Amino acid sequence: MNDYQRPPTLHRYALRTELENSLRNGQFRLEPNGGFLNLSFSTVWDKRLFEIITPSDACLVIHNSEEFGERLHRAVQRMLPNWAGIDGAISYGSRSPLGAAFTRSAGQSREKEWQFAWRSMSPGASLNPVVVSIGSIESFAELRDPESHLA
Repeated sequence: MNDYQRPPTLHRYALRTELENSLRNGQFRLEPNGGFLNLSFSTVWDKRLFEIITPSDACLVIHNSEEFGERLHRAVQRMLPNWAGIDGAISYGSRSPLGAAFTRSAGQSREKEWQFAWRSMSPGASLNPVVVSIGSIESFAELRDPESHLA
């Protein structure tokens, strides 16, 4: 089954200042949601997502999702050793084989999300946002504004 192969590129729509920090320093904020710490990307370049995913005025395009994903999982493992991580495609309109954390309504399908998620292996662990740093990703990522066109 090909569902769990990472897409070749990942896109993060957000504010340019946040994304510049992600590009230069590899800093990403994991947000609590549904018992997990999550970080979501889109698998597509779509100008309409600048209006759907707010606030956003730029897009971080990661051209090597395998290296990115491995570095991200290693960094989170170092910071949160008692947490288990997984990443995969979001299912829209039907339950994901990965569970409720990877399931969204059919109306959100335009976002075509790929999500990284971590769950604590310790009962009662606190779920607060966490900022993780994986080092510069400038060698395989770039920033685009809404008017950019694919090369």
